[in-house]
Amino acid sequence: MTDAFRRLDHSVRIEKVVWKDIKLRTFITTGPERADLAAHVYDITYGTVRPYQDNLVIIDDSIVRGTTLRESILKILDRLHPKKIVMVSSSPQIRYPDYYGIDMSHLEELCAFRVAISLLKERGMEHVIASTYQACLNACRNEPVSDNPVRAIYAPFSAEEISRKIAEMLRPTGMNTPVELVFQSIDGLHAACPNHPGDWYFTGHYPTPGGLKMVTRAYIDYVEKN
Repeated sequence: MTDAFRRLDHSVRIEKVVWKDIKLRTFITTGPERADLAAHVYDITYGTVRPYQDNLVIIDDSIVRGTTLRESILKILDRLHPKKIVMVSSSPQIRYPDYYGIDMSHLEELCAFRVAISLLKERGMEHVIASTYQACLNACRNEPVSDNPVRAIYAPFSAEEISRKIAEMLRPTGMNTPVELVFQSIDGLHAACPNHPGDWYFTGHYPTPGGLKMVTRAYIDYVEKN
């Protein structure tokens, strides 16, 4: 039997494991209020997971800040004692703010950005943080901005390395269940949405000089703690 047929031979149970009060929106809440809301917005259905036997796969549309995962969902799912939790994001890693719709201007709010900075520091690559800052300053002096220097922050790492580090960062203290994060790939996104070119918050390829200027300014503000 081939690997493909072996996978098809396994039955997959689909259950409503976590319930969310749709009237409460954690994404648009700010600061400490978001963490408090994330801890109360979800409820759980017991009896759907066989403890220490079932792998639990949870699908989400995106993982932006990771607050809801860390403060609520992973803690709740750990109570079910699955063998393993796999969080699947239907979008790629959100690495850059979207300046054309959602107000999300602070780079450090994005869990992928925080992880990239953390990896650079762990591996003694702080010079990348400094050189990117200088490149952003230079870019802002030469308007219109034609490039995104912030992409250098992610260049040393594979998407898999960043995913593993995000899972480590978002794992709540005291959690027992192993956690894995799986993100959609950029190629997979383009295959799924072949006629939609909007991928700048994943790739950093902003379509306008205004977007490029905003992201360079956001990095400068991050370094200067503005």
